Amino acid sequence: MRTREESEELIRNKLALLPDKPGCYLMKNAEGKIIYVGKAKVLKNRVRSYFTGSHDGKTQRLVSEIRDFEYIVTSSNIEALILECNLIKQYYPRYNVLLKDDKSFPYIKITNEEQPRLEVTRKIIKDKGKYFGPYPNAFAAQETKKLLDRLYPLRKCKTIPDRVCLYYHLGQCLAPCVHDITREQNEEMVQGIVRFLSGGHDQVKKELSSKMHAAAEELNFERAKELRDLLINIDAVMEKQKITTTDVVDRDIFGYAVDKGWMCVQILYMRQGKLIERHVTMFPFYGDEYDDFVSYVMQVYSENPALPREIFLPGRSQAAADTALPVESAAVQPADPSDAAALPEAAEGAGQGISPAAGASGRSFADAGGRSRREAALAELADHAAAEEADLHAAAGPSDSDQKDVKAALESWLKVKVYFPQRGLKKQMIEMATDNARVGLEEKFRLIERDAQRTVLAVEQLGSWLGTGPVRRIEAFDNSNIQGSDPVAGMVVFTDGKPDRKEYRKFKIRTVKGPDDYQSMREVIRRRYERVLKENLPLPDLIIVDGGKGQISVAVDVLENELGLFVPVCGLSKDVKHKTAMLLAGDPPQVVPIPRDSQEFYLLHRIQDEVHRYAITFHRESRAKSMVVSQLDAIPGIGEKRRKLLLKHFGSVKKIKEAAVEDFRPLGIGEKLAEVILQSLRGEVEGEPQN
Repeated sequence: MRTREESEELIRNKLALLPDKPGCYLMKNAEGKIIYVGKAKVLKNRVRSYFTGSHDGKTQRLVSEIRDFEYIVTSSNIEALILECNLIKQYYPRYNVLLKDDKSFPYIKITNEEQPRLEVTRKIIKDKGKYFGPYPNAFAAQETKKLLDRLYPLRKCKTIPDRVCLYYHLGQCLAPCVHDITREQNEEMVQGIVRFLSGGHDQVKKELSSKMHAAAEELNFERAKELRDLLINIDAVMEKQKITTTDVVDRDIFGYAVDKGWMCVQILYMRQGKLIERHVTMFPFYGDEYDDFVSYVMQVYSENPALPREIFLPGRSQAAADTALPVESAAVQPADPSDAAALPEAAEGAGQGISPAAGASGRSFADAGGRSRREAALAELADHAAAEEADLHAAAGPSDSDQKDVKAALESWLKVKVYFPQRGLKKQMIEMATDNARVGLEEKFRLIERDAQRTVLAVEQLGSWLGTGPVRRIEAFDNSNIQGSDPVAGMVVFTDGKPDRKEYRKFKIRTVKGPDDYQSMREVIRRRYERVLKENLPLPDLIIVDGGKGQISVAVDVLENELGLFVPVCGLSKDVKHKTAMLLAGDPPQVVPIPRDSQEFYLLHRIQDEVHRYAITFHRESRAKSMVVSQLDAIPGIGEKRRKLLLKHFGSVKKIKEAAVEDFRPLGIGEKLAEVILQSLRGEVEGEPQN
């Protein structure tokens, strides 16, 4: 491993050799691990900028860990953009924006099989299946699938059985298990599903409506009722949202905001002209904000075959703007030419006022060309909408080279249209996403600040109730055993009202036999604070024991009479429902009347739940290990060495039980001993099962 001086010298030498070409660079730490991947139009300028001049705190943190770098030259900026995405997916660098699957939306999928199936999935893989979505929630996707199952009877079984099932009798499956279903029949149903999910549900409704009326005329009222219910279900499933556009284009709209080293990205999903869902992601970023945003967008679509027809992105200058038009202003100007036709009343109202100039010339309701004021107003709106549409297409080829590269990379890679809207409703969609991202970040920081204030207040108030002043460090103890077997204890630490997990400690009870909670507590308190005194560790401001007066008196006796420590000790007792009931403190211990709806009581409740969880988890681990040890140790010919070898090779006692005699040969265990092991673990004696 190089020293810091050697690393700096190596970096200086490499910086002098950087080319004036586009490409990607990979920053490494002292262990040689890649911690950041970036792209550059000119590698020499971009990489040098990390090691010259001043940086903000987050970038300085990245630079302080860099000990080496590599670079890959590409033939164009577009190649660099795509290569960066692939390198991030390959190395998962610590300081890059990483797409985490913390939330995935459901999609409806038509499988690519000889007998296709319809299913709801959250996993999108490139298997030539047809994906539709995303849907607002799993319920909406499942309801849509149920509706399609009734309309188009594709097979339902994952594996084709040897006889018909209930779906066949319900008319929701053609039963390819017993009938020959042709490719043409399946293709017809698949095309119907595709048409329905692609916005053709109105045509399906017309067909169902005509069938319903025909069934009613034939007095087949039961069939007519089924068709009527289907029509109602279609209306319920495909109900329009509040935010709509007059077209039916599937598009994803991106917006982002940054603050205090964090970025929030909002994706608005519009399907069939309806805003159906949004996806919010927050993460810290360390590079250029717009570059990291673009990196996130590339990762979103890198392995997603369910693509929209259009993607709307903010430009670098757009995202940097601090102000944005309110979304409600969309009603003032139509976004598309079709929007103008939707506002005839507004146009007419705008044209009914008579100006003095018009009255003087005698042309109150006609312009110079002889058109009515209404026609002129509508023409003006149409011209405005057409101009706006032209602006949208002009934005598809923006002057900013970054936007050109992003557009070219995404369009060539994904085969979708990418726009950077400049005005009108489509621009306001971007602003809505950006505003929501900004609000999301503000809410995050307000919640953090509020949580911190409430925690500090709880710590101060708890100290006031106990008369000790603020209790910044709290250490809590709990014992766990089953009828005295495998007794253990756990200690958790809360600092300033928050769990400090690196300070947690586990204890195996050594000297106590049987279920003696008091003596177990005595041993744990003695061992913990003897170590604190010996290693000069920080003392807590408050010690909490899980229990009542007995546990408190034991802890105080050890601390004061054996160790000479005078630290406040209190106990937490539980009610019949095993919930935190009261706090006991003082000499003799008395109930501290803390209100149950106060922040300090909530803090005590969290502490008791956490220490109980920690202790009982450790007890379960210890008991599981002891059961394994006792089972194997009871077998003649198995000592500690062979026991460890068996567990390492097979992984568990269950796997050993399921093994065959020949599976023991790689471990050097003969056939006779292997049979003894299997008979002992399976509870057999001389091949006969035990009663």
